[in-house]
Amino acid sequence: MSIPATAAFTATLGRELRIATRHKAEWLMPPLFFAIVVTLFALGAKPGDPQLAALAPSVLWVGALLAALLTLDRLFRGDLEDGWLEQVFVGPAPAMGMVLAKLLAHWLLSGLPLLLLAAPLALQLGFPSGAPLGWLLLGLLMGTPLLSVVGGFAAALTVALPRAGLLLPVLVLPLLAPVVIFGSGAARAAQAGLDPGGPIYFLAALLVLSLTLLPWAATAALRNAFD
Repeated sequence: MSIPATAAFTATLGRELRIATRHKAEWLMPPLFFAIVVTLFALGAKPGDPQLAALAPSVLWVGALLAALLTLDRLFRGDLEDGWLEQVFVGPAPAMGMVLAKLLAHWLLSGLPLLLLAAPLALQLGFPSGAPLGWLLLGLLMGTPLLSVVGGFAAALTVALPRAGLLLPVLVLPLLAPVVIFGSGAARAAQAGLDPGGPIYFLAALLVLSLTLLPWAATAALRNAFD
């Protein structure tokens, strides 16, 4: 008897959140790393230096990207090692719904905390409040799910490889370069009083394209991991 996709999605999401409560230290690492990286930039610059405010979008985006990489290696590897991943593909529930739930859980546990920390950290770097800060947060709102989806696809490709943690950054960083470019570009445009709509539209297009294609590709890659 088949299981509805929504039920499989909900059950998997709940499972991931319950597991996360038992491994709090692992999920505290990305926001802590993000805050430390940005704070070190602030401490290393001259107080009131306008160059720091100009570099704030790039610092925040690169920090978010590096922080998201910290948990990608374990996104599917634990499931492969304990046999849960095989049960997903031989069971009656749609595998696609479960993969989507794991990607959403990754964003909720790593991307969303980065988004919540972005505003105070941006102000710490001297980034202007108001509309520029709003555009920066909007870019991160669309960009952090991309970090999870694209990173999840790369994690699925390497889940069965030894030392995949060394290979993941090599795969993920070039794929996510456009996300960092458009996200920081939108914030810099708003900071300069220009229209940030162009980079935001590109980010939105990348997000829609990634959500349409990459979960399917990640599911296929995971199926091949034990076939």
